[in-house]
Amino acid sequence: MKNYTITVNGNVYDVTVEEGTSTGASPVARPVAAVPKAQAPAPAAPATASGATKVTAPVGGKILAVKVSAGQAVSRGDVVAVLEAMKMENEVVAPEAGTVASVNVSVGDMVESGAVIVSLN
Repeated sequence: MKNYTITVNGNVYDVTVEEGTSTGASPVARPVAAVPKAQAPAPAAPATASGATKVTAPVGGKILAVKVSAGQAVSRGDVVAVLEAMKMENEVVAPEAGTVASVNVSVGDMVESGAVIVSLN
């Protein structure tokens, strides 16, 4: 038996896998138990300029483009950045109108899901 720790959609599981006996075909492992583990607290975001609204990454990936700069006015739905995840480009949009207080990423940065990309006032 082998023990693994697996994260699925932010939930952490301890999984025990039994190794099957081979019958000439490739062995198949099957999960024996999946018990949710207590989630570790999310890492604190780096200190940024104050902004009432935080625009966060919907998924982890690489920043391909930053479409705004500090002090720029944006409307609800304006694209603030483009994020590549699993070979797909995802537009990150402003959830409401405001002024960009800070831009917390640069082109080429790798970000995790929930990372603050832009702060708006």
